[in-house]
Amino acid sequence: MDAVSTSQPAPQNSLWAELRDALRGTHRDLTEAPLGRAIFVLAVPMVLEMVMESVFAVTDIFFVGRLGAEAQATVGLTETMETTVYALAFGLSIGATSLVSRRMGEKDEEAAARTAVQAIALGVFFGVPLSITGAVLAPTLLAAMGASPWVLEHGVNFTRVLLGANVSVCLLFLINAIFRGAGDAATAMRVLWLANGINIVLGPCLVFGVGPFPRMGVVGAAVATSIGRTTGVLYQLYRLTRGDGRLTVRLRHVRLEAATMLSVLRLSGAGTLQTVVGMTSWIFLVRIISRFGSQAVAGYTIAIRLVIFALLPSFGLANAAATLVGQNLGAHKPERAERAAWKAGHVGALFLGTVGLLFIALAPHIVGIFTLDPVVLAHGVRGLRIIAAGFAFYAYGMTFTQALNGAGATWAPTWLNGLCFWAFELPLAWVLAVHAGLETTGAFLACLAAFSLLAVASGAVFRRGAWKTVRI
Repeated sequence: MDAVSTSQPAPQNSLWAELRDALRGTHRDLTEAPLGRAIFVLAVPMVLEMVMESVFAVTDIFFVGRLGAEAQATVGLTETMETTVYALAFGLSIGATSLVSRRMGEKDEEAAARTAVQAIALGVFFGVPLSITGAVLAPTLLAAMGASPWVLEHGVNFTRVLLGANVSVCLLFLINAIFRGAGDAATAMRVLWLANGINIVLGPCLVFGVGPFPRMGVVGAAVATSIGRTTGVLYQLYRLTRGDGRLTVRLRHVRLEAATMLSVLRLSGAGTLQTVVGMTSWIFLVRIISRFGSQAVAGYTIAIRLVIFALLPSFGLANAAATLVGQNLGAHKPERAERAAWKAGHVGALFLGTVGLLFIALAPHIVGIFTLDPVVLAHGVRGLRIIAAGFAFYAYGMTFTQALNGAGATWAPTWLNGLCFWAFELPLAWVLAVHAGLETTGAFLACLAAFSLLAVASGAVFRRGAWKTVRI
């Protein structure tokens, strides 16, 4: 009886045990664990991390919305300008994730730690000048974006504060990308929950002057955001040097290495251009929409925040695919890397497709939470319904482009973004919105068409498999 019992296979971990590992963090080798579990352990904290980012995106505009359409337009215009900073931060993050995940897959943790240091140094190098430039040139930038006289007079300090904290944006995204590349998605999740939690609690206090806090109006939202992000960066640095994570930076790693930094820049250059192409398309798009007034911009801002609310959790799944692709290529398991990307894409499409149907059905009720202005409501509902119609496509597009990035094949998504957004979306938006007279409807239709095209094109490139032979 004893002999029989000892020959039985070990029981499989329960779902709750897997969930506990995902939330607490685990040192499990992601290149050896069953693929479904590896995706689960990475995806759960990454999705929850993005959920918090989504909650922040909508709560921020909810509180500012109580100050009126002009205040909402201030946030929309500033956040649109901030997309260029996000583009740089995401671009650097792509290089950091690719290299760190590849080194971790090769079981070379020393090289991974040195790569992390070089990436952080680059974040400081680019972030500080961006902070100074944004704070000084805020009025000029708002005017160039077509801001109304009210925004130029009353909203400029919001822009100064938010753009002045650009260095914290760069470091927040970059260091979290290092954690993800190392497979430590749980720590990245805690960082954004801390940063955005502070923002969500502090935001209304500073906007409306709750209790001992001063009433700062729309500027208070920027102050709360900047405090939250800076706190998040400090926590990141603490966790990175604490010594009990999957990746630890020691004093011996803190030196500049030209070769490693150039490797990060080589991948990040293409990654930055890739995200610049995608994100600056939103700048030109909102510039087209601003032709139709602040209420149109406010409606667009609400719709896009809600779209981001839905897309960010799926972006967490895409990030999980990028980490698994990088680590499995480092472990010389390209077929496993490919299966991970497809599985993550299927799950993301199922989730986003469901959310898209809910958005289409409930758009007036959802948008109505954020505005009482009937004109703003009409623009927001129209935009949300049109863009949500393609949500299932967007999930595949995000997953395949991130998987290519994780493999180090960063130029393929860059060319795809240029084709889909600059060469296709923006001309189409101009023709439909201005020349065809569809106004904001035309701009939203162009978004739907561009993201759907990206999904199809990136899927075709990923299926070809050239990314499996990229060396970094």
